[in-house]
Amino acid sequence: MESAEDRTDMSTPVMIEAEGLCKQFGSFLAVRDVSFSIPKGQVVAFLGPNGAGKTTTMRLLTGFVAPTHGTARIAGIDVQSDRIAAAEQLGYLPENGPLYPDMTPMGLLRFFGEARGMTGSKLTQRIDAVIGQCALESVAHKPIGKLSKGYRQRTSMAQALLHDPEVLIMDEPTSGLDPNQIRGVRQLIRDLGRSKTVMVSTHILQEVEPVADRVLFIHDGKIVFDGLAGQLATQNGNLEQAFYNLTAQPV
Repeated sequence: MESAEDRTDMSTPVMIEAEGLCKQFGSFLAVRDVSFSIPKGQVVAFLGPNGAGKTTTMRLLTGFVAPTHGTARIAGIDVQSDRIAAAEQLGYLPENGPLYPDMTPMGLLRFFGEARGMTGSKLTQRIDAVIGQCALESVAHKPIGKLSKGYRQRTSMAQALLHDPEVLIMDEPTSGLDPNQIRGVRQLIRDLGRSKTVMVSTHILQEVEPVADRVLFIHDGKIVFDGLAGQLATQNGNLEQAFYNLTAQPV
């Protein structure tokens, strides 16, 4: 089967790359020889059941976990050999992002910006930009601990966007949100996809077609599908049946 990356213009730079990634925890092989590349300007849904290896793969790509074998690159930079340079190109939203409940979104963004070496008018401009981008104006000066989960998630996204990275990796960004909040996050991802390279992990089928140009499906630690969401549905009747067919048997 021709993969989505095979159809990519070879002149388009690759922004996220996994090459033979493996991760072993004791006797358990969580990620097995995972390879793919994502070009600039593509939104990719990283799909799979719970425990399939999605979060581990994302941690390998972002440098939070070292691979047992293989290489991960962000914007062509090896995340293990030059993690700081890779981090400058990367915005990472883990499933449970680091938030301090006594801080306000404004204070949190200033804290993380200064930790990244941002100062003065540049930091102020970026804080104002991401507060607007993530629709945080009404809660910017309220304690994070008092905010709804939707606003806390938006605060985490604003933190990931603060340094204006070229690449965004988001792990379950709509987990635990209500339908209105999910709709807002979907729209934000679509908007970000116009100028960024975005990889979104999810196990919720309804998340796929509204936001993604391409689907990577992982099961039992291996990539079992790489292509368009419409292809996945067409080949199996619908996305729910596709999910079942791809996960019915261990790899």
